[in-house]
Amino acid sequence: MKNQAIIQKMTLEEKASFMSGKDFWTTMNLEKLGIPSIFLSDGPHGLRKQAAAADQLGLNASIPATCYPTSATVANSWDEKLGEELGTSLGKEAVSQKVNVVLGPGINIKRNPLCGRNFEYFSEDPLLAGKMAAAYIRGIQSAGVSGCLKHFAANNQEFRRMAVDSIIDERTLREIYLRPFEIGIKEGKPKVIMSSYNKVNGEYTNENIPLMRDILRGEWKYPGVVVSDWGGSNDRVKGLIAGNELEMPTTGGETNDEIVVAVKNGTIPESLLDENLDRLLTLIFDTSKSVKESKVVIDNEANHLLAQKIAEESIVLLKNDKGALPLKSQEKVAIIGDFAKKPRYQGAGSSIVNPTKLDNAVDAIGEYDLQYVGYEQGYSRYGRKSSCRIRKAVKLAKKADTILLYIGLDEFSEVEGIDRSNLKLPLNQMELFDKLAGLGKKLVVVLACGSAVEMDFADRSDAILHTSLAGQAGARAALNILVGKVNPSGKLSETIPFKYEDTPTSQNYPGKQMTAEYREGLYVGYRYFDTAGVKPRYPFGYGLSYTSFAYSDLSASFEEVSFKLKNTGKMLGKEVVQVYIRAKNSKVYRPQKELKGFSKVELRPGESKTVKIKLDKEAFETYNPLTNQWEVETADYDIMVGSSSQDIKLSKVVSVTGTELKSPVSLSKIPLYTTGKIQDVSSEEFENILGRPVPKATYDFYKKNRLVVGYNTTVEQLRYSKRWVGRAFSGGVRFAIKFLRFFGMRSLSNTLAMGVLHLPMRGLAHMSGGMITMGQLDGLIMMFNGRFFKGLGKFFAEGRKRSKK
Repeated sequence: MKNQAIIQKMTLEEKASFMSGKDFWTTMNLEKLGIPSIFLSDGPHGLRKQAAAADQLGLNASIPATCYPTSATVANSWDEKLGEELGTSLGKEAVSQKVNVVLGPGINIKRNPLCGRNFEYFSEDPLLAGKMAAAYIRGIQSAGVSGCLKHFAANNQEFRRMAVDSIIDERTLREIYLRPFEIGIKEGKPKVIMSSYNKVNGEYTNENIPLMRDILRGEWKYPGVVVSDWGGSNDRVKGLIAGNELEMPTTGGETNDEIVVAVKNGTIPESLLDENLDRLLTLIFDTSKSVKESKVVIDNEANHLLAQKIAEESIVLLKNDKGALPLKSQEKVAIIGDFAKKPRYQGAGSSIVNPTKLDNAVDAIGEYDLQYVGYEQGYSRYGRKSSCRIRKAVKLAKKADTILLYIGLDEFSEVEGIDRSNLKLPLNQMELFDKLAGLGKKLVVVLACGSAVEMDFADRSDAILHTSLAGQAGARAALNILVGKVNPSGKLSETIPFKYEDTPTSQNYPGKQMTAEYREGLYVGYRYFDTAGVKPRYPFGYGLSYTSFAYSDLSASFEEVSFKLKNTGKMLGKEVVQVYIRAKNSKVYRPQKELKGFSKVELRPGESKTVKIKLDKEAFETYNPLTNQWEVETADYDIMVGSSSQDIKLSKVVSVTGTELKSPVSLSKIPLYTTGKIQDVSSEEFENILGRPVPKATYDFYKKNRLVVGYNTTVEQLRYSKRWVGRAFSGGVRFAIKFLRFFGMRSLSNTLAMGVLHLPMRGLAHMSGGMITMGQLDGLIMMFNGRFFKGLGKFFAEGRKRSKK
């Protein structure tokens, strides 16, 4: 052990005290041995270090920091160097604010577009997500602090995220949901990983031995620290056994006492505690040295310009009929839409950043060579109808030749803790669009949202610029593209469907009461659309440019793909080239194609380059549950090069010798998986790939009020408890959420829904910072289960015990 000399000087109680936080954001310290405390801070796309004392949910105002485009946006750049540049800047800001661990990036797969936290995640594809995350981590850690890959693993919904059990077959888990973590760990070498709230195949992730010990520590040789998501620890001793070093936030010493008892009674050896402590101390000493010694000075203006550059590389041009863009010199334009004046530039929840500066289109439009006729709000930001606003917008639009219409989803539609209910844009925005589209003017839509939306407006728009959530400098980045100062080069990192019902998981998302069944298997995103032959509105990897490119002279082998790319247009441009692979006549079910390589190439007009993209064994392998090994199947493989998953420019067949792969189940027993048409997979067919019976998905207590409340009962589920106390408690929280929403206080309403409604009972204690002990929680649970006075007495008795400590 690296820190053995220090550990030998510590008492058992001192060792155990380091296994949970000192408070909401910091770790324990021990001055007599020179062990400092370190600070962990949210920050997937910008630091969110709280300026005041931490509140229960950790959502107080934060110190100003650069708000970069969100991960969902940056993934559209397909540029690892750019991701690393963002990470480097983020790492320097962390050092300047004395932050040791940046809690990001999030790397969960976009299984379904309704997930409320998709704006924080990179992609529906594991290779793209893993490569971009590794780049972020390399950048952050170049400053001497640590990044944190999260949320490990299969955390793909917000609904009941702290209790749901993700039921996934082994091959899908390995190839889709664990692959980005594997890439991020092996190529980015993060010092910290965060476990997720949910269960995977019956076990909470932070105590899941197959995930944490066998795969993470064993196969991947991960040497760093695992931290629980805040309040996400279920059984602290089981978590420690699985290798979860740090529980956050503080539990007021309660779970530390559990560890001491477990060592003393022989449940765990003290050597196991020492190993966990050694990894944590290594993180503490390594990052503390960098934070203490650094004299970095932050240039906020330079960071703002970097945020703008990243946005420019990430914004996607989805439509451009008849050369509607770029706008011409002195073109007469009107700006309409609330988002133009008050931009939608980031998500909501624990990742929200207090920006150092915030651009908006209305204030910036005067810097460009355009005839600007004015601005109108056009709609209420949060959905209320207003015919007056529409009339004013139409009146202004009639004065212009071109309408720049800024629309999208508001902050409360995409938020941590709450999934979206549909993919539609607000009705008041669509009413405004209908009126403007009827004027016969050039109509350019500037769209802001963190994940896919239904674009019924697309056919009647002349151009669509998808900015995603472009950060504090996104407004100027979008204007630079609109006028042609910057050639758009972003490509979609997720598929945009025509309608929600077209998506592969529309029939079984977010699951039932107890489980989320991943019945779609490997068919996530484009893997489904391209295999099942379902046409999307815009395919994965799609994006337009103001110039054009030609592909030729393909050469392909097991090790490398090589081809020529030429800029055949009249403008400097960048093309994202994509390599897909398909095994022909495979003995196991496979998607029609899978991304295995990509590169972003810049070319001057008329310039050609030979593009080379390296391949390796991982590009051809599949996971075999029969042997528990990754194997390359002996087969002919189509090597395809394209500008999107559905625009393949070149292809070649390569013969590969590997193993004679055997399917774990006869293909005749999984007919829907062989065709990719998996929206209506039966339980029997799902069980054939799962390899076991599908677990029970519903609670019996939903039939009538017979819930026996326990530690993992959520506040929402108390509505089904046996006694009135639990039902009243749940009803009060639900009423408060509706009340606040009705009176326009949606931020506070969402905070209640995110932080309380779906919180398990144990979370009431774990997230209270020691204010509510597990003993007091036992008293509450007794009250909820009908023993009101006995429970009330226990609650106060345990409270007196706490106050005497």
